[in-house]
Amino acid sequence: MTALCWPGDNLMIHVAVEQCRPGDVLVVATTSPCTDGLFGELFATALARRGVRGAVLACGVRDVADLREMGFPVWSRAVSAQGTVKATAGAVNVPVVLGGQTVHPGDVVLADDDGVAVVGRADVARALTASRARIEKEAAARAAFEAGELGLDRYGLRERLPGLGISYLSYEQDRKEAGDG
Repeated sequence: MTALCWPGDNLMIHVAVEQCRPGDVLVVATTSPCTDGLFGELFATALARRGVRGAVLACGVRDVADLREMGFPVWSRAVSAQGTVKATAGAVNVPVVLGGQTVHPGDVVLADDDGVAVVGRADVARALTASRARIEKEAAARAAFEAGELGLDRYGLRERLPGLGISYLSYEQDRKEAGDG
């Protein structure tokens, strides 16, 4: 679910809340840059009641401690106690732009402590296949590293070092050249 708001005005978030369904993520953009706290604990309470999974905001958020305590995940451009008005029409369920990325209503939004990613509805199957392959590749690398293998060898990087002008010496070779061994 998307909402496009004017800076300092959260009227369209109120409109979007009514449209949200269980499993949705609310994505809020503004018509020009804004760090005001358009979103807080009261919106989160209403959205949580409707089964919404979280919010991604191109503006500010307030009531961060309350949001954390209630377990409602929000990703925002800023944290700001600056309040808002409810006076200007915007739009709901239209394409919006956040961080240079266009988000369409119905896109899949994935967010964690590292950031937010958006996958277009048409690309979900491809993204799932690529994600599963990445998880398997990383699991294999993790097992190799736990067994003592080095990234230099696993990824074939050792052979590339001379071409980059790097003379690689093992610790033992370095000690021997330094006269310590």
